[in-house]
Amino acid sequence: MKKQYNALIVDDERLARKDLIALLQNFEHIHVIGEAESVSSAVKSVEKSKPDVIFLDIQMPGESGFDLLGNIDSDIKIIFVTAFDEFAIRAFEVNALDYLLKPINPDRLGRTLERLDDDSPAVVQKRRLNYNDRLFLTLGNHLKFLKINTILYINSAGDYSEVLMTNGEKGLTQKSLREWETRLPEAQFCRIHRSTIINMEFIDRLEEWFNYSFRVYLKGVEAPLIISRRYAARLKHRFG
Repeated sequence: MKKQYNALIVDDERLARKDLIALLQNFEHIHVIGEAESVSSAVKSVEKSKPDVIFLDIQMPGESGFDLLGNIDSDIKIIFVTAFDEFAIRAFEVNALDYLLKPINPDRLGRTLERLDDDSPAVVQKRRLNYNDRLFLTLGNHLKFLKINTILYINSAGDYSEVLMTNGEKGLTQKSLREWETRLPEAQFCRIHRSTIINMEFIDRLEEWFNYSFRVYLKGVEAPLIISRRYAARLKHRFG
């Protein structure tokens, strides 16, 4: 017997919600327990109904479905529903179960629902990010809509990495520092230590330190970061 899932549908279009509900009636293990037409109403519905999975529209008037991510528990499975094409979705790099393109194909919906039990994430294209890209990932206990250009620096934290942003927020994510290094735009980000990557756009000044190493001060960050001897030459070359 399949595991039962309570689902919430978030879409500003009533007919779109109605069509999806009709499709989901063909799957006995999916129970639609609520609908929401906006992010604010979705937050209330999540708190009230505690869904296992959310079918989330991306484009809604004046807001984005992504705005909901920071207000819900990361244990809730997310299936995005969008009119965007496949390449745009891959660019999002979403930590979601899957995405569905409108109009929803019943067979495609079936394949997505089959993955609820094994919890395998959507396969996305691993490409190098652009400075103005937005990354959607689990940061701390929430799904976060993270703008690449707001990252100040990233520190290694064992099997995790800690991201510090320009607004002072920080959080742990399961991305390794090696993955960040291969994905972040090379023109703006540089590894300065085996445990640290910085956004060079926010460098305030460099100071020589002992043993051919340096200290770097970032705008808005009081304490300096250490540039190890190994990486100092690379950074000097970048600025050269």
